[in-house]
Amino acid sequence: MSENDIKEVLAALQNLPDFKGINVAALDIQRLGGLTNLVFRVAANGQSVIVRIPGQGTEDYIDRAVEIHNARVAADAGVSPDVLWADSGTGVMISDCIEEGIVTMTPEQFSTRSGSPARAGAALRQLHGSDKPFEFRFELFAMIEDYLGILANKDIDLPDGYAGVVADAAPVRKLLEEKPEPLVPSHCDPLCENFLDDGNRMWIVDYEYSGMNDAMWDLGDLSVEANMTDAQDREMLMAYFGQPPTAAQLGRMVVYKAMCDLLWTLWGLIQHADRNPADDFWAYAIGRFERCKALMDDDSFGEHLDAIRAASN
Repeated sequence: MSENDIKEVLAALQNLPDFKGINVAALDIQRLGGLTNLVFRVAANGQSVIVRIPGQGTEDYIDRAVEIHNARVAADAGVSPDVLWADSGTGVMISDCIEEGIVTMTPEQFSTRSGSPARAGAALRQLHGSDKPFEFRFELFAMIEDYLGILANKDIDLPDGYAGVVADAAPVRKLLEEKPEPLVPSHCDPLCENFLDDGNRMWIVDYEYSGMNDAMWDLGDLSVEANMTDAQDREMLMAYFGQPPTAAQLGRMVVYKAMCDLLWTLWGLIQHADRNPADDFWAYAIGRFERCKALMDDDSFGEHLDAIRAASN
């Protein structure tokens, strides 16, 4: 951790009464994971908090005031830690730290921790059922256009065939517009690492991309991130709906699997163009793009579209 990181963490902590005036020597600071931001667990005097410092360039595509509002709504819904302090101008945020028996999920954890797809489905259902709306409308195809606009001003090429896949997605866009579902408060970026599991329930953290959205986006995106099998998908959907999903519900989730890869391909390219050192974002983007193409080219994809089309509004 750099000296500048420590200074930023210490400056943020001065906004909490229990940490005001504390010096660095009294702090136990641990760097946590994070692809675009600096995230630290800070402990002192028997209290632990999470300090998040936004990564450079993220202000181009993340509205921090919206994120902070939505994180507080999620906390009120009982699925996210309390926001203790936040600055909507800088995006620096301090949240409560959940520690009791908590495991940060990964694709491997979703495969090995019994019942974890069901617990994730139940947590998403709780979030989606919040009686307070999120700010911002997560609009998939508008975001694709926005990301393309950002990339147009950067020195980077799109993967071969990307424009063709976007064109192939036009009928999907039309179908989703013709068969809309009610918008609900949605996480919209359900990486496995954003799920914290104690074996009985899950917490969901990090609301940078959150907004009002079709509920099946979250389930489809999580399925992709966790590399879920068909059986895990059905376990998650069963917990979410409280009964087996209909063909249209399953189809909608599968369609969003492809669409999330289409979107996050561009996000990865932005990180690559910004020289984000956290990962090989070119490989990340190409991998997601190839997976999107493979799913859309599969014969079953058309069957899922037909199921959505046949469902009554």
